Amino acid sequence: MKNIKAFVFDAYGTLFDVFSVSKKCEELFPSKGDQISQSWRKKQLEYSYLRQMMGNYRPFSEVTRDALRYAVEEAKTELSHENEEILLEAYQQLDVYEEVPKVLKELKAQGMTLAIFSNGSHDMLDPLVKQSPLSEHLDYIISADDIKQFKPSPAAYTHALDFLELKREEVLFMSSNGWDISGAKNYGFHTAWINRNENPVEKLNLHPDSIYHELSGITSWS
Repeated sequence: MKNIKAFVFDAYGTLFDVFSVSKKCEELFPSKGDQISQSWRKKQLEYSYLRQMMGNYRPFSEVTRDALRYAVEEAKTELSHENEEILLEAYQQLDVYEEVPKVLKELKAQGMTLAIFSNGSHDMLDPLVKQSPLSEHLDYIISADDIKQFKPSPAAYTHALDFLELKREEVLFMSSNGWDISGAKNYGFHTAWINRNENPVEKLNLHPDSIYHELSGITSWS
């Protein structure tokens, strides 16, 4: 893979642990924290898919707020405005997976271009990255919100490619989300699935080029 010129990472679930927010959920909703955080993430993804298919786009920050409201209502409890803002702020302070800073530092030292490409809008992504130990290693933060097209639509991946001014075969895209890997593979990127939960490969005849349990496996590409 000597032609790779950019290592591109999805953010949520790949670099940042979306379920680290469960700690704050549990603090605000005792005994329901895990349930709410799991449902929150599930509906967040579902709403992005639905809005993309319906042609009814909203920024990921709004999608995330709507998903939180659903998750709390599903848990048969109430969400005050104060607690809503607390949890949305917590989403801008997600934990970084333990191995990630070291991996990005090593790749950056080798002269690689490193970028985040996420469905997250900049009002979510920029403060999240800024407060993390990753900001010094990343060259770019690319958001699908720039063109109002969520992944896995081809238009979203085209936006990332145009931003980087590269060819498809010059990008290695990494995500923990099987659907995102399928979308990137379908588009023509090289792909590495960071399969943190040991899930089966999506049955779409779009097998990832590599599969790793955590991001540190990616150093074998460089």
